[in-house]
Amino acid sequence: MTATSPRKLDHIRVTVDSIVEHGVTTLLEEVEIVYKALPEASLDGIDMGLRFLGKKLSAPLMVTGMTGGHAAAARINCAIARAVEELGLAMGVGSQRAAIEDPGLAETFSIARRCAPSAVIVANIGVPQLVKGYGVGEARKAIEMLDADAIAIHLNAAQEAFQPEGDTDYLGAVEKIRELVEKLDKPVIVKETGHGIGMEAAMLLRSAGVRIIDVSGAGGTSWVRVESYRARAKGDEILAEAAESFSSFGIPTAQAVVEARWAAPDACIIASGGIRSGLDAAKAIALGADLAGVALPVINAYARGGEQGVKALLERIVAEIRAAMFLTGSRSLEELRSTSLILKPGLRSILESRGVDVQLYLNGTRLLYKPGSGCSPV
Repeated sequence: MTATSPRKLDHIRVTVDSIVEHGVTTLLEEVEIVYKALPEASLDGIDMGLRFLGKKLSAPLMVTGMTGGHAAAARINCAIARAVEELGLAMGVGSQRAAIEDPGLAETFSIARRCAPSAVIVANIGVPQLVKGYGVGEARKAIEMLDADAIAIHLNAAQEAFQPEGDTDYLGAVEKIRELVEKLDKPVIVKETGHGIGMEAAMLLRSAGVRIIDVSGAGGTSWVRVESYRARAKGDEILAEAAESFSSFGIPTAQAVVEARWAAPDACIIASGGIRSGLDAAKAIALGADLAGVALPVINAYARGGEQGVKALLERIVAEIRAAMFLTGSRSLEELRSTSLILKPGLRSILESRGVDVQLYLNGTRLLYKPGSGCSPV
């Protein structure tokens, strides 16, 4: 067993047993999608489908990468995979570093493909490992382990800064990502892990050829807070207290979606980080995302009800997206992205301070991009 595997079990335990959410919100409460009393639509006729990584999803929803590398994680990954296979959704797995270090752990990841033979499945490795020497070979191993449709490269600088075993060297990360984009025959997704991708990072990623960005904003799980629990359990009070000071640090999800779309108008944007309902997902899509991602609620649903709990949660979120589209007269995702929006003063002032022309945005300029144009790159 590698040193990575016990850490993965720690992460599962902490997220299920402890309060790990940010002290800040997603700012999605600052967004209103305007209700239309005469929607001129049929609830049953709402088209939520989109193409993502070459496959058709029934709804704009992905279970984003969370776990793997431990026997307990294998059961969770299979349960999630079965649910997304049945519902026509997408999923990612957690960091595959443990299985690259110890091939005996590959089953905890590859089980996802066996349990979801036709679903969109996304592999996962971290930028710190790329900087320390991982390259095209390791990325291909991760993809082959799952017969994955793409690979996500996760950014977790905030987490690593407060992890007792943290890898904190990010020098040269952009060029390593560029190399993977150029040399892999599968799409590269770059995702944060709960602290947000803003305008500057989105511009860098798009300049490196990245077409799919998961903003994973603040407002959901704080991995800094997770690491504060772990540091305290290891007796490192200084690190634990420092982590608590940063447990609300990051770019809230609503802000991150707008900034990433503004910076990379032709990218495929996944809105994750604190998405807790279909209404949250619909707001994020109306702001310019292509699809939404959920993570912590899925782990909690599994802890309460196993595979059926996961399926029930995802069904509820999908039903809520459909209802939000119906009640705004949006018969398709394209129409949802052009629905009337109200941005409350808090979010509006933040976006203006970041250089976003909010009035232009509200008047429809958010549709200068082609929705979904980067979601199934050739």
